[in-house]
Amino acid sequence: MTIHIANAPCSWGVDDPKNPFLPPWEKVLKEASQAGYRSIELGPWSFLPTDSQQLTAALNQYQLSLVAGTIFDDLVSEANFDNIVTLTHNICRTLSAVPTAAKTSGDNAPAPYLVIIDFGNAERARLAGQYDKAPRLSDADWQRMMKHITTISKIAQQEYGVRPVIHPHAGGCIEFADELEKLVADIPHQIAGLCLDTGHLYYAGMDPVASLDHYFSRIDYLHFKDVNHQVFEKAVQQELDFFTACAEGVMCPLGEGAIDYPAVRALLSERAYQGWITIEQERDPRNVATSLRDVTASLNYLHSVGF
Repeated sequence: MTIHIANAPCSWGVDDPKNPFLPPWEKVLKEASQAGYRSIELGPWSFLPTDSQQLTAALNQYQLSLVAGTIFDDLVSEANFDNIVTLTHNICRTLSAVPTAAKTSGDNAPAPYLVIIDFGNAERARLAGQYDKAPRLSDADWQRMMKHITTISKIAQQEYGVRPVIHPHAGGCIEFADELEKLVADIPHQIAGLCLDTGHLYYAGMDPVASLDHYFSRIDYLHFKDVNHQVFEKAVQQELDFFTACAEGVMCPLGEGAIDYPAVRALLSERAYQGWITIEQERDPRNVATSLRDVTASLNYLHSVGF
């Protein structure tokens, strides 16, 4: 089993590029390298330099590559879709012009990836993790979202050679087991793969190990998180939106939470997974002082259990 492990700017609190408390991008690259990572995600568009020559120089300086870029936005509304298309071109153009992560030889499609996440419905964000309360999309809205995802997936793959992967996300309109099942029925694997996230599976009430096993043939890329169950229960009881829960510490270093990573490792070994794994620990950027400690601890923990 050949496993490559990356990290992402969200572990430094970087989710919204307009947040006034974000750390300097140089700090994120420097600390990712110091912690022992050799690849990182792009993060929200415009956080890292958008000029490919400047970004290449920065990645080379810190001996890093890019494993993926992310669309994290409203994928449902027609009014926002022109922005999504522009963002797709910007991200994929960058991924095709800078150092990207090592390509692997397993059955999954190789890096780099365009991670596609729906997020932007305030009510869904507030009711993250609450299967019985969260409002569901109408059939028309769901099909519009499927059409939008298909369109940008084709742009990524056909125009730039970037593999699109769809990421169910807590607080988004693709979150729960029934929505994941509907997604894989509506979008064929040749159009887009899956990026399943252990933390978001847990948040949505799914067993991460069973879900990875069930959808293994559709998975091209993985995200690893760990969840502090006590904080999670409080977030659900108080109906905290997802990022408020993150600021409260619902995501913790790997090995300190509820997810059984030795069992995840055993499954991936049995299934001979050969792809990339990106560790994430969403937080408030005002808590960035512990990012280096935490991303180092998570990587060391994975190594300790056989990754």
